[in-house]
Amino acid sequence: MTGFYRFAKWVCNLFCAIKFKIEVYGRENLPQEGGFILASNHISDYDPILIGIKLKRQLNFMAKAELFENKLFGAVLRGLGAFPVERGKGDNTAIMKAIDTVKGGDVLAIFPEGTRSKDGQLRRFKSGAIVVAAQTGANIIPTSVYIEGIYDNKRKLRPRVVVRYGELIPNQQLEVDVENPVTIKKASNCVRNAIAGLLEEPK
Repeated sequence: MTGFYRFAKWVCNLFCAIKFKIEVYGRENLPQEGGFILASNHISDYDPILIGIKLKRQLNFMAKAELFENKLFGAVLRGLGAFPVERGKGDNTAIMKAIDTVKGGDVLAIFPEGTRSKDGQLRRFKSGAIVVAAQTGANIIPTSVYIEGIYDNKRKLRPRVVVRYGELIPNQQLEVDVENPVTIKKASNCVRNAIAGLLEEPK
């Protein structure tokens, strides 16, 4: 974990403590070493912060390429572990960066829906997380984020946030053949169902 990341994490912790009432469950499910994939639902711009601030390890994640157009802001994002991805197209450079991140023993966060849900319902999952898992042999930690009042226009001054880290999904359980789209879809549904289960937990 870099010095800049530690400082940014401290700032984010302070900011989120003021803005939200955060509850975190399932931290015992997080591996303490080795690369793995954190796959989460996506409901707000705060998600990368919320799923990472309570981790003892640095979180790396894809961010839309448009955010890196400003060189200063782009440099800050890179310092926070982000790297650009061109949405809506097969970005092999981003996928290779993701693979290298996990192979290097680091934590990769992916939002398989590819964009934020506008109603809180899980969208169809894209294949990126499964492809990275298949290419690296990494396990997946399903993760969910809930923000009170985000969709009902009854937002409170400090809304309650619930982050859940689910039980690890072993790579072997995914049974992925990257040349076979059927196995990729089946594995994606496995991860999607795990995240859906976390979202159904009592709030």
